[in-house]
Amino acid sequence: MTAPITGTGSGIPSTPEAAAAAPPGTPGTTAPRDRRRIPQGHRRLLTRRDRVTLFLMAGVPTVLHVTLVWLTALASIALAFTSWDGIGFSSIKWVGLENFRQLFTENPQFWPAVQHNAIWLVVLLLIPTPLGLFLAVQLDKKIKFSRIYQTAFFLPVVVSFAVIGFVWQLVYNPDTGLINSLIGANKPGHYIDWIGDPNLNLWAVLVAACWRHTGYMMILYLAGLKGVDPSLREASALDGANEWQTFKNVIFPVLRPINTIVLVVTIIESLRAFDLVFVFNGGTQGTELLSILVTNNIIGESSRIGYGSAIAVVLLFISLGVIIPYLISTFRKERRA
Repeated sequence: MTAPITGTGSGIPSTPEAAAAAPPGTPGTTAPRDRRRIPQGHRRLLTRRDRVTLFLMAGVPTVLHVTLVWLTALASIALAFTSWDGIGFSSIKWVGLENFRQLFTENPQFWPAVQHNAIWLVVLLLIPTPLGLFLAVQLDKKIKFSRIYQTAFFLPVVVSFAVIGFVWQLVYNPDTGLINSLIGANKPGHYIDWIGDPNLNLWAVLVAACWRHTGYMMILYLAGLKGVDPSLREASALDGANEWQTFKNVIFPVLRPINTIVLVVTIIESLRAFDLVFVFNGGTQGTELLSILVTNNIIGESSRIGYGSAIAVVLLFISLGVIIPYLISTFRKERRA
């Protein structure tokens, strides 16, 4: 028998046992791996460039939001208890609840403004909201040219309130306006002043607001209808329900979360209404709103920043009275889920 060859002729061991016994520096040998973890120190998950990008994308908007929203809101609450003409901080005087007393008892425009905001809310709930729901239901049937109709109805929402105000000023013009021309009220002695008449101008501006708000409600309800399970419609059809019964008993209850959003959005829209009325006739002669009173007292001819801040605080608490219950209800539903 031939003995096994244990060498290569160059003095280098070729067996595993010999390789393990060979010194580390011997050519042709492989040093065993040291499986011990070598401490690398604190590893940074984000590079310097990542941190700069994160600050620019999240930090800058946060700083702007806190500065322009929260700090200004707190400053308005503090100024509501003072008297200040806006010239120098040394002229700020503490007056306590005097601004609110004058607002509730002496200002002849405050309660009409509250009434107009309430009318604004009721009209938006009763006219454009059901109309937007009706349009959404029709467009959800995938009728012909539905995309074109959807774009046409939503177009007023994209246009700013200021532009809408200028457009409807032309429509309501006593001399050359569309409405007076159609009904023959553009002749001397037969004019209908839709803008200047206190008995008409609020309802005239509400028509323009409803025209825009209908498209907004249509998009919200259309999004809700797209999320309805088709099996619910099929089950209702198998039970013999007609289209109206299916909508009333099956579809509309499913839209409950959308109805809550629509209610909150409508309330906020009615409280923050400003642009359309201000462009329409400056918020005077029967179209007073709380937002108009705030602007007139803060940046009007005689700046009463403390008094205007008091009106803004009233508007803020009215808004919080709507938003806080909505948030509480939403958080409770999330916890239950």
